[in-house]
Amino acid sequence: QVQLAESGGGLVQAGGSLRLSCTASGRTLSRYAMSWFRQAPGKEREFVVGISGSDDRTNSADSVKGRFTISRDNAKNTVYLQMSSLKPEDTAVYYCAARGQSFPYTGQGWYDYWGQGTTVTVSS
Repeated sequence: QVQLAESGGGLVQAGGSLRLSCTASGRTLSRYAMSWFRQAPGKEREFVVGISGSDDRTNSADSVKGRFTISRDNAKNTVYLQMSSLKPEDTAVYYCAARGQSFPYTGQGWYDYWGQGTTVTVSS
């Protein structure tokens, strides 16, 4: 069984940066597509950014392009989300997800494993 554990959330001022980590246990996820989703208060969970399990290509939601970057360290079985130029509207619980195929689709239903989430709060 795969378990995902996010960390790195916290409170940051608008314009600041934060790096989230997602560490997997139970299985090596080097060939899995890995993505970050987020859910703001009162809103549905949405795709943020994903990375392919085959060639490390990434895709991002328009709202975070140029500000958020996903990367992975397969030796550590960890995926990172580097967030910069943060805005109050980025406030949400951020979830890591893994898909047992290489392409990081944007739909939640494609993902097999989920973490418990880490909270990011951006103050204005």
